[in-house]
Amino acid sequence: MTLKAVLFDFNGIIINDEALHQDAIAQIMLEENLRPDPAEYWQVCLGRSDRACLTDLFERRGRVLTEEALQKLIERKAQIYRQKLEAAQPLPIYPDLNDFIFKTRAAHLSLAVVSGALTREIEWVLGQTQLRQHFSTVVAGDDVTTSKPDPDGYLLAVERLNQSNPSLQLHPSQCLVLEDSFPGIEAAKRAGMPVVGVAHTYPFHMLQRLANWTVDYLIDIELDRIQKTYAAVAVG
Repeated sequence: MTLKAVLFDFNGIIINDEALHQDAIAQIMLEENLRPDPAEYWQVCLGRSDRACLTDLFERRGRVLTEEALQKLIERKAQIYRQKLEAAQPLPIYPDLNDFIFKTRAAHLSLAVVSGALTREIEWVLGQTQLRQHFSTVVAGDDVTTSKPDPDGYLLAVERLNQSNPSLQLHPSQCLVLEDSFPGIEAAKRAGMPVVGVAHTYPFHMLQRLANWTVDYLIDIELDRIQKTYAAVAVG
């Protein structure tokens, strides 16, 4: 087996913006005359799409959202998040991200983003930071009807990478996923993809029980060693 592609989560892997999302959700709750709960945010929202997060938060308070009402909340949350991002200049991109991307490109690996964030949020950040050129495809929360831990986003990324480069002949087992959350790690594994847990959000020891490899920082990922592991599986 050969490692052919690296699939990046967005929030918590590319950009350190979880606090901005939490603040935006809290503002939404207050605007709807509901009390935000920071602990609940971590339980319900971390690693999941806005659609799944807001639906569950409101259901917990006995409020079932119509599709129209839910879409308005998603749009409002996106507006608040964008305002907070623009006020946070420079953007809080993880400092070792560029070095790790350089390593993957030097290894001739295809790159993709797979996230529950909205397409326009991801594209705006990647455009502002000149990172978009490195990623062959972006799969966002509005590209699929499910949310992590469902594997649909990761499987769609494989499909799109093969469409853009038919000679790649990519299979899920030939991907390496970078994730910082429990739902994300589970989604990758359910898609049949080995995963590196990056301790940007949860402690190292908590991710170590779930991921194939665990690191504190992106720059700690030993890409050569991981590639040898993929090759050894093929030989075995």
